[in-house]
Amino acid sequence: MELGLHILEVLSIEMLFASPTHGLAFTLEERQQLNIHGLLPPCFFSQDMQVLIELKKFERQATDLDRYILLMGLQDRNEKLFYKVLTSDIERFMPIVYTPTVGLACQQYGIAFQRPRGLFITSHDRGHIEALFKAWPETNIKAIVVTDGERILGLGDLGCYGMGIPVGKLALYTVCGGVKPQECLPIMLDVGTDNEELINDPLYIGLKHKRIRGQAYDDLLDEFMEAAVSRYGRNCLIQFEDFANQNAFRLLNKYRKLYCTFNDDIQGTASVAVAGLLAALQITQNKLSDHTILFQGAGEEGTPKKEAIKKIWMVDSKGLIVKGRVSLTPEKEVFAHQHEEMKNLEDNMASFNKRPIIFALSNPTSKAECSAEDCYYLTEGRGIFASGSPFNPVTLQDGRMFYPGQGNNAYIAELAYKNKTATFYPEPEDKEAFIRSQMYNTDYESFLTDSYIWPEKAMKIQTRKV
Repeated sequence: MELGLHILEVLSIEMLFASPTHGLAFTLEERQQLNIHGLLPPCFFSQDMQVLIELKKFERQATDLDRYILLMGLQDRNEKLFYKVLTSDIERFMPIVYTPTVGLACQQYGIAFQRPRGLFITSHDRGHIEALFKAWPETNIKAIVVTDGERILGLGDLGCYGMGIPVGKLALYTVCGGVKPQECLPIMLDVGTDNEELINDPLYIGLKHKRIRGQAYDDLLDEFMEAAVSRYGRNCLIQFEDFANQNAFRLLNKYRKLYCTFNDDIQGTASVAVAGLLAALQITQNKLSDHTILFQGAGEEGTPKKEAIKKIWMVDSKGLIVKGRVSLTPEKEVFAHQHEEMKNLEDNMASFNKRPIIFALSNPTSKAECSAEDCYYLTEGRGIFASGSPFNPVTLQDGRMFYPGQGNNAYIAELAYKNKTATFYPEPEDKEAFIRSQMYNTDYESFLTDSYIWPEKAMKIQTRKV
């Protein structure tokens, strides 16, 4: 009996300090029933009051990295409050939990790491990946974001430190899409790193060897995909994030018809860019076919229709891709036009465009192809600008103020039932109400037990003298 009471006491204390916890939002009755009364100050806060306190802490931090670490600590100890804070001002907090700050956080991930928020699967785990999935406590996973850390944003190979990307991206799934965090799984595929600085760093928390390539890499990916589907089913979304070009396009083509998967950097960025162009046409008042499109960066691309190719020009690190230029890959030759070689084309766009559309989509902010300030100054305010990471408002000398748009990857699904792409049947009568019922609720749930009384006669205590 004493052992049983001791276990209850330990569980009560652990419940107080474990995540999720209401902290000072526990009511008096909840504190008494959970046997934690006396472990908290004699004060009762609403969740809104707790949000205000976290905002005060946030404002006192000196750097964005400090703010990131603060928010990640909050996520560890009180998940509902974490998402309550983020949804209170998404525009303010998105640049902290994701790009651009997440790039800096990834570079410092070994120092910032506090507790696991996902699975770390390594090249040494071949043949045992399914067992690793079983170590994850949740079984109803709807979305996986996976990276191998080779091309983190515009920062290059960060190896195991790339785990910050899946964690941050899935936080946006919850904040922007209402996906329940317990149904999301961040995964790091650690196959080594070619970053010598990390390999030689005694504090690096990943595998310290060169990246595996070739068949060994492919076999690991095949086993990973099969194990994920075996564990969570074919409707589980597997999102590839920040893989290097040499693997990203190849793996997308390999898996896209076999699994519920997509590559965010290829398909996600393309979707957002096209959506941005279509929105910009409402300002330029013309058709997309009237525009000539210049791409800054030409790593790999698919081959579109001939008509589109004529409208598409590419720029890489050596300048404009034109016919006759040396060292053109077959992929780049497709987009090579007859023209003299040129560099710094961005400076000339405003000279022959009334309303040039400039999307600087590389992340983080330091890697953007063009700053908002340069765009608005060089185009005298005529430029239509959006960037992958946020820029501050820009004020021109004539007093006009411009608020740069942000073109990061977000998704909206419509007409799923009409197009027969829906996965939930029967079709809900009120789709909006159904979707809202499935979304994550940041409000606290009551810890009170279901307490009620019976009729007095039924509760009468029977007794007899012996």
